[in-house]
Amino acid sequence: MTAFVPLPIVRPLPLRVEDFLMLNDSGAFEGYGKTELIDGAIVFMNAQHRPHGRAKLGFTFALRDALREAESDYVAMTEVTVALPPHNAPEPDVVVTNEPQGEGPVPVGSVALVIEVSHSTIAQDLLVKPRIYAAAGVPEYWVADVEGQVIHQVWSPEGEVYRERRGYAFGQAIALVTLPVTIDTSAIV
Repeated sequence: MTAFVPLPIVRPLPLRVEDFLMLNDSGAFEGYGKTELIDGAIVFMNAQHRPHGRAKLGFTFALRDALREAESDYVAMTEVTVALPPHNAPEPDVVVTNEPQGEGPVPVGSVALVIEVSHSTIAQDLLVKPRIYAAAGVPEYWVADVEGQVIHQVWSPEGEVYRERRGYAFGQAIALVTLPVTIDTSAIV
């Protein structure tokens, strides 16, 4: 008689950042829209509507102006992939980096701030992405909740969590923790 041997549980193999970039460069995602790599899985991103777009541009312009005024080496970029090896390559709405030049994704070591504008992705942006950004050492992370008109600012990553946090209503001034810059959010939406 043959003994019953249970099969091991089948789990998907998480993609690495370099696998994701190779697939992207080869055209594997053509026709699917925008993608990002989250915990080793390819995620297709939602369409962006006008409230999201206005907020994203508002943050970008406010940060651009404040960084120039402070004569900072950092710049605000929109919708660029940030490499968070080994299994994450998100495409946040705004990234503040001191390495805007070069090929490939923005290296995580150059990032001072990441902003996700949330219109329909608030749960992921408040629960999943902070864990990913904190684990990668991103020093400061904001979630702009367009529906709730609240900006969640977190900083001081430790392991997979941020130890410090504050909330601001849209329209208030926000001082970055990582850079000596303050932005006015009254023109964001």
